[in-house]
Amino acid sequence: MRRRASLVLLALAVFCAALAPLLRWYAYPRLAKIPPNQYQEMVLEAKDATLLDYTGGMQPKKVDKVTIVQTLKGNVDASKEIEASAGKDVVVWDTLSYIIGPDGKMVSQIPERYIFDAHTQDPVHATGEMVDGDPVKREGIEFKWPFFTEPRDYLYFDAQTRTSSPIHYVGPRTFKGMAVYYFEQTVPWTKVAMPKKMPIEGIDPSTIEAATGTTLWYTVKARFWVDPVTGAPVNAEQDIQQEMRGGIAAGGPDGKLTAFAGHVTMRQDYSDYTVDLVRSNRTKVLALHTYAPIGLAAGGLVLLGAALWLEARGRRVSA
Repeated sequence: MRRRASLVLLALAVFCAALAPLLRWYAYPRLAKIPPNQYQEMVLEAKDATLLDYTGGMQPKKVDKVTIVQTLKGNVDASKEIEASAGKDVVVWDTLSYIIGPDGKMVSQIPERYIFDAHTQDPVHATGEMVDGDPVKREGIEFKWPFFTEPRDYLYFDAQTRTSSPIHYVGPRTFKGMAVYYFEQTVPWTKVAMPKKMPIEGIDPSTIEAATGTTLWYTVKARFWVDPVTGAPVNAEQDIQQEMRGGIAAGGPDGKLTAFAGHVTMRQDYSDYTVDLVRSNRTKVLALHTYAPIGLAAGGLVLLGAALWLEARGRRVSA
């Protein structure tokens, strides 16, 4: 009986030893991916901001709050269509940033289509990739860092300028009890396109520069607190400034008019929800990547030791 039990334990030890690397280096790279049907809503606020009063004399004024509602919706049909030609798992996110003034009315809205590899988060270039209706070709990441983010700089895409530049790793931080990586990116003053949706009746934003000589300029300092396991930001803050420059609207060739200036942060309830969601997903990723493989390897060693012990004991009794 001891001999038979030792053989069973030995077989289980071999099974665990074989399953551990299989789970880590075969199953994990295939199973750890962003789902194509993800839906998420986020509310951000800029309190005590400066906002251009488009209907009250085109002058900037201090307001109590500007609200930005960001929605993200996975487009499953578009993902399947692109996957057929790309030959890999692809995620398509249709996002919308809807900016609301203190009176509850729309200030602007900017849609995006972001296409990326479900496993690595690298951009995938395909028809439909755009920002505010303008075709773009992203380089680097946007919205999400890769699984098991490294403590280094990354290339990050800024939707306003339609360009990518380094986002710098600053160091480790703790946010609401979570160990995270902190990143910063500063985009210098850059001329950008007018939003296609603005609160100006009867005016086509695409013709403003040609008709009035006025251009829109933008700068931002962006900060992200990123969970290194899932690559998901648990907090984001942005110091954004926008100016109308030159032409009729800004009062002459050298004129400048603040269109928006504010410190944008997540609303507290959405921040708490994001942290809870990331904690839950972090556990799932670690279970697949670390906990299960190590547990199986350790279990295999224990079973091997038990098998050898039973075999040695059986031989002593027989002798």
